[in-house]
Amino acid sequence: MTKKEDKSQPGEELVKVNKWDGSAVKHALDDAVKTCLLGDRPHLKEQFGLVNTRLALCALAVGVAIMAHAWDYTHPFPQSRSVLMFSVLAYFALMGVLTLHTSFREKGTFAVAVHKEKERTWEASSDMKKYDDKYLLTLSVRDSKGQPPSPVRAFIDTNGVILDNLVANEVNRLYNSLSAEKKDK
Repeated sequence: MTKKEDKSQPGEELVKVNKWDGSAVKHALDDAVKTCLLGDRPHLKEQFGLVNTRLALCALAVGVAIMAHAWDYTHPFPQSRSVLMFSVLAYFALMGVLTLHTSFREKGTFAVAVHKEKERTWEASSDMKKYDDKYLLTLSVRDSKGQPPSPVRAFIDTNGVILDNLVANEVNRLYNSLSAEKKDK
């Protein structure tokens, strides 16, 4: 095998992070969970609704700002006062809606997948405090939730390499427990 072929196989790629950088560790673990959740299950299809909503709100706010700038360019300040006032208020209102969306709807969700046959929606979200070593992974399907807090050291070795097999075992355990819970109902 050549080096190029080695790089094309995502399962064998080692991810190394600075284990003292909490944000980098959280994002690396999020990527490992997302790869495990979506890569091993072909019946799950990733859904981008949350990201698209955030993108639409940002695009709308930028559109309002561009419209205000263009209107002010064609009609200098005294004439464009009411349009500028509306644009400023609309921009801040849109930023408020965006903040509420990211704080209360997304809540750290980094992967949303839809089960093709069973009409189930799976959401993976995580939380890790700034100076804490606890990585809280939440895998939810509709109303059921599994939230086991796991220390970061369970998924990273002493050199800062993400141990994908341990992340995959944890995600598979959560997935199987939630799938079994839904079958029982």
